[in-house]
Amino acid sequence: MAMIFQSLGRTLAAGVVLLIALVFLAGVVSGERLAMNHAWGIFFMRWVHIMSGVMWVGLLWYFNFIQIPTVPKIEPAEHRAAITKFIAPNVLFWFRYGALATVATGLLLAWMNHYLVEALTLQKGSLAIGLGMWMALIMAFNVWFIIWPNQKKALGLVDASADAKAKAARLAMLTSRFNTMLSIPMLYFMAAQSHGGL
Repeated sequence: MAMIFQSLGRTLAAGVVLLIALVFLAGVVSGERLAMNHAWGIFFMRWVHIMSGVMWVGLLWYFNFIQIPTVPKIEPAEHRAAITKFIAPNVLFWFRYGALATVATGLLLAWMNHYLVEALTLQKGSLAIGLGMWMALIMAFNVWFIIWPNQKKALGLVDASADAKAKAARLAMLTSRFNTMLSIPMLYFMAAQSHGGL
């Protein structure tokens, strides 16, 4: 067992194997057969969308609840390099691609369910999901075009003066906080559409 959990890749593979085994077992117990049809494809896309969203928002909240308030408290200051040189760049990789996967799977899911245009144009009947989608699109734009370029400067991944690094760090932080604020109504409206929250 320890061999599985000592590797992230093996842990993830074990999670997929466990999922397949449990789906098979549930089918045997219930007597229902898994039908890989359009409805299952929509369900599967929704599951991937939720998994991606958990990664994205989870890392957004990690930055805002843990990393941003904690790093300035690390003493001596030179120990902060462990975060800025190693942890933050890796977190930002998964953060960016979690955002991309969430948006891509969300748009694909809306298309598969035939409400993409209605949601994006905020039409009656798709208003809640449309509001959630627009907030997610704004958040993803911020991730890729404001937070990431400024974090590259702040973390020293690209050349920048000390003053430019400080300004970039502040803008990245403020934009990250803006995204954290948006994540609250975004998640509400995403759930409200199909669960009677409006």
